[in-house]
Amino acid sequence: MKTVGEPQQDSSEVLLDDRLVGDYLLQNPDFFIRNARQVEQMMVPHPIRGTVSLVEWQLARQRNHIHQLEEEITLLMEQASANQQLFERLFTLQGRLASASSLQDMLNRLHLWARELGLAGANIRLFSEQWRIGAPSDFTQLALPRPAFESVRIQRLGKENHYLGNLNGPELLLLLPQAKAVGSVAMSLLGKRGDLGVLIFSSRDKQHYQRGMGTVLLQHLSLMLPDLLSRWIERA
Repeated sequence: MKTVGEPQQDSSEVLLDDRLVGDYLLQNPDFFIRNARQVEQMMVPHPIRGTVSLVEWQLARQRNHIHQLEEEITLLMEQASANQQLFERLFTLQGRLASASSLQDMLNRLHLWARELGLAGANIRLFSEQWRIGAPSDFTQLALPRPAFESVRIQRLGKENHYLGNLNGPELLLLLPQAKAVGSVAMSLLGKRGDLGVLIFSSRDKQHYQRGMGTVLLQHLSLMLPDLLSRWIERA
């Protein structure tokens, strides 16, 4: 109830806000055509130039959008190129390993492939509880007791299947007893559940493998190798 002397509000008065203005423009798409002259004279705030015309502001937005799209397209092209190179490397390696005449030949081919990439080498260690590689097998040197590896898994991999970085002296002695001058490694658990063994690529460069690097190649190899190994070694 209005008191005497209180100004009466016009019932036709409408308070505009961003939503109402936006709804009106959406419902009247020809507004800017009908009011082209006024649009050209509109000025909007600019963080550097103070104010710019609405037309200039819209053109700048379009240029920024185009630039962003160009960057996204460039990134997609780079990713496609990297994926193509990855596929070619994997295809080449799989062909080499599949045509091996023996387990030792397969291990040699894997090691040579790593050397061609500029690495110190590639090694496979198999959890002895999962493979029949005990005496009188010729490949007892591949055996790695799972309990002995557990501390490395907890310290380096945690809940992950891959680790890229450095290893300390006792860890290197356990995993790569014959290797020399190992600076950094890329280590991946073999099999879908990571319970079959360990694949290790080593580099003499301490900075070659670091946390945060991609692991797509390791993932593919860790799933591919167990089937190839099963040609020569019986599962327990």
